Amino acid sequence: MGGRTPLWWAAMNGREEVVRILLGQGNVNPQCADEHGRTPLSRAAGKGHEGVVKIMLERNDVDPDAVDGKGRTPLWWASKNGHEEVVRILLGQSNVNPQRADRDGLTPLWWASMNGHEGVVKILLERNDVDPDAADIHGGTPLWWAAVCGHEGVVRVLLGQGKVNPQRADEDGITPLSVAAMSGLLGVVKILLERNDVDPNTVDKCYGTPLLRAVWGGHAKVVRILLGQSKVNPQGADDRGRTPLLWAAAKGHDGVVRMLLERNDVDPDLVDQDGRTPLSFAAGIGHVGVVGILLGRDKVNPNTGDKRGRTPLWWAARYGRTGVVRMLLEQNHLYQAIFAPICDEDGQSPLSVAVQFGHEETVEILLERDDLSYYIADKQGRTPLSWAVALGHWKLIFVLERNRRYYEKSH
Repeated sequence: MGGRTPLWWAAMNGREEVVRILLGQGNVNPQCADEHGRTPLSRAAGKGHEGVVKIMLERNDVDPDAVDGKGRTPLWWASKNGHEEVVRILLGQSNVNPQRADRDGLTPLWWASMNGHEGVVKILLERNDVDPDAADIHGGTPLWWAAVCGHEGVVRVLLGQGKVNPQRADEDGITPLSVAAMSGLLGVVKILLERNDVDPNTVDKCYGTPLLRAVWGGHAKVVRILLGQSKVNPQGADDRGRTPLLWAAAKGHDGVVRMLLERNDVDPDLVDQDGRTPLSFAAGIGHVGVVGILLGRDKVNPNTGDKRGRTPLWWAARYGRTGVVRMLLEQNHLYQAIFAPICDEDGQSPLSVAVQFGHEETVEILLERDDLSYYIADKQGRTPLSWAVALGHWKLIFVLERNRRYYEKSH
């Protein structure tokens, strides 16, 4: 099979004596590569067969730095797979370039760092010709990848290099701290925050900070560590004005919501650029626990409408979040009770929008209120009943008619 000679197989499987015998044959080419461009030395190095590697390197006609079809050298393979002794042997060859990257720009140090091979990382960093901060084609450095993969030992080793910039971000502006926070890697986050040259409030190109990224993932322990940093702004919002609290509410991370609300400098009712509050998002998505937490705060107004006049109740009704609808209607808030008939800019009430989307249980709950008017028409002149007729929601037509007759009799 294309290039897989007896020597190739012997080297691949670490058969030292067979390799010696075959190399003693005058007609054997030690550089004959397989269909992937990998030589017997490359295969032996990748498998960690030290003895075979030494035997092959005794030959003058063996290139210790030969690349395969993807630009990967024997050192690249040994480093990627964590074979420390083979790495030492290869680095002892004067014609091996320890910085030689594959065609994707990935160096032996990059792979050793990403795979958590701390011993190999240390060996490579003993060399003055190894750049510990060399980035791949997407801007990810060895430190960045060690951070995202949670390799705490490698992170410490790399940070011990004077040439490593712990703030160096990838092409999206995401720093090692941000990516570790996003992945919930508490140990790595702590190590990075020990540094005075790490900014815990850096904003990336997606307008995310380490805190926002930790909140998105619901990583409560990382959130707490970051909130303990004096430079961190707990109100720091993204490009749409969405704060960590708003995101925690939208994601349904109860614990993170509670943690953020412990802060005096967090506004529980702060709106985003669309005028939506944390309560609005939690209500619309149906996070009952978060809704309960927010309603327990005296600064939260449950009737705050967004720029289109849509209140938390409107959003809950729109998506049929029955548990939230019931909770909101039962709320006796310090500001005021929920005013169920509040309409949006199109004149549509929570009842109207619940009818349009056929949320039968939500409609039943809303109809339990005495302050609803079944005759309120939106700007198209349509009442909840006319919407039910137009959309063919026959069960809702019956429910609305029944309640209309009861309403008229009682009033």
